[in-house]
Amino acid sequence: MARNVCNPDVMFKRRWMTLIVVCVSLMVIGLDNTILNVALPTLARQLHASTSSLQWMVDSYTLVFAGLLLTAGSLGDRFGRYGALTLGLIIFGTGSLASAMSGSAGVLVATRAFMGIGGAFIMPATLSIITNVFTDPIERGKAIGIWAGVSALGIGIGPMAGGFLLAHFYWGSIFFVNVPIVLIALVGGFFLVPNSKDPSAPRLDPFGALLSIVGLAAVLWAVIEAPTRGWGSSSILGAFLAGALVIAGFIAWELRSALRPR
Repeated sequence: MARNVCNPDVMFKRRWMTLIVVCVSLMVIGLDNTILNVALPTLARQLHASTSSLQWMVDSYTLVFAGLLLTAGSLGDRFGRYGALTLGLIIFGTGSLASAMSGSAGVLVATRAFMGIGGAFIMPATLSIITNVFTDPIERGKAIGIWAGVSALGIGIGPMAGGFLLAHFYWGSIFFVNVPIVLIALVGGFFLVPNSKDPSAPRLDPFGALLSIVGLAAVLWAVIEAPTRGWGSSSILGAFLAGALVIAGFIAWELRSALRPR
């Protein structure tokens, strides 16, 4: 079945339904993170996870998500926001299934990091789709407000949903619950989300993307590990310094790239 949502008239008529799909896609991110926080004591017992492993079950997702956010958003703007959203949902859903079937704490840390890749594509794509579909500034403001509210709603529902699932099912259910939400978003997106691109998107910059990922990852790793290792430890100070230098290099590279002819 062909997609026909790229027609401007169709986009306008279905804009609020498109917003629902976008919000469902975004809600799964906040829902998943807060559900996991509630489940940490259960995971410690069931997977015999250490305190450090429990911390990285949460932080591996955050590290990958934040490190890839800028790059994923740029790729979506250049190659198509619907494609970026779909890719993100598929990765997130696959990572959720893998997390639910994890047999050890180490595997769960890795699958959570994989889910972070999906989240990094989902979040910027949803906001870009809203700004493209809602052309009226007043309606766009309302849509973005709803988008932000649904994100907060997912964070609020997470602990309650997590508690219910853990009380009635095994711990993997906290990840399985993401799968039907992802499927609903994928089906709804096929019929209701247009594929749009930024006509003024800059050319690909693999080196700049690498610098941004490495710099952000180094700084975030230092922030995450500092409470355990100590803010004054050599590894933390070294990570902060390395991250700052790489980010400075990223800024210099981007300024130089902006001056080069396209």
